Amino acid sequence: MTTLPPGSTIGILGGGQLGKMLAIAAAQMGYRCHIYAPEENSIAAEVAAEFTCAPYDDVAALSAFADSCDVITYEFENVPVAPLRVIEAGTPIRPNIRALEIAQDRVEEKLFASRLGGKTAPFEIVGERQDASAAFERVGFPAILKTIRMGYDGKGQGRVGEPRDISEAWAQVGRQPSIAEAMIHFDAEFSVILTRGTNGEIRFWDSPRNRHEGGILAHSTLPAGPLIEDQQAEARKLAAAAAEELEYVGVMTMEFFATANGPLFNEMAPRVHNSGHWTIEGSATSQFENHIRAVCDLPLGATDLTADRVEMENLIGDDANDWERLFADDDANVHLYGKGAPSPGRKMGHVTRLYR
Repeated sequence: MTTLPPGSTIGILGGGQLGKMLAIAAAQMGYRCHIYAPEENSIAAEVAAEFTCAPYDDVAALSAFADSCDVITYEFENVPVAPLRVIEAGTPIRPNIRALEIAQDRVEEKLFASRLGGKTAPFEIVGERQDASAAFERVGFPAILKTIRMGYDGKGQGRVGEPRDISEAWAQVGRQPSIAEAMIHFDAEFSVILTRGTNGEIRFWDSPRNRHEGGILAHSTLPAGPLIEDQQAEARKLAAAAAEELEYVGVMTMEFFATANGPLFNEMAPRVHNSGHWTIEGSATSQFENHIRAVCDLPLGATDLTADRVEMENLIGDDANDWERLFADDDANVHLYGKGAPSPGRKMGHVTRLYR
């Protein structure tokens, strides 16, 4: 591949905060960004050179978008794959489409991790309501019903504490094909965030300890503590194997549970990730800059911590209304995404604090 020089155009599928932070990083490096998203009000488009507002399955619009770009990446893994196959022959898509296919399907994702030696929670496929009772009997109670496709931030899930909860959970997931997944005991949650270049080089950031509230990431802390640090090497081995198997280019995140029996794989995100937002101030090179470096075939940047301790807090819903106090805090690196009025469960921004 030929290295893309500054001045080239990077296409980004998706118009949310991840696309916005990618576009900001790209602009600082001298690249132009073209955002493609179906929503008219795109916060990523506000900081980009070009914007196409069209559905993801509009092949004509996608083709015109691709013709204007030197490389295409994405900030959102639920982009339909079939239309992308039409444009990938003319414009490279990084990470590749295979990574999208796996991340879009919980069953494929778990089987993929298992083939590479990873451990997952026990699960059973549920195709119809009548399948669910037998599936939950096999995995045991309590458990979670999760849609096979289109689930994120706690969406598309229903908890099942006992058999009588199954019907309500089935309704919560929209009566879609799902999996019944055993709820496992874990001591902590963490993520492995890596970037892989076109030459196969892989660099890791230190794993943060993550805390979720209502299925949404609320807080990430580094160092993550002895328990996670002892399991980091094994988790990294799986993440590296996945990146190699996929011939991956860009930033990839894998989420894990730290358990008494070692790291248990939960989910893969083929993109920059909320648990890596702290890297903007807390790392020598942010996840956003390293993603741009990777997809443009530039040398990868260093991933060392810039402080002894780093904490990242998500601003969810009304948390963003506290902006005056946050901006008055000398220790707070405040990022507000510009989404307008807060609503419950909506990621409105984040704050990173460094302690030296």
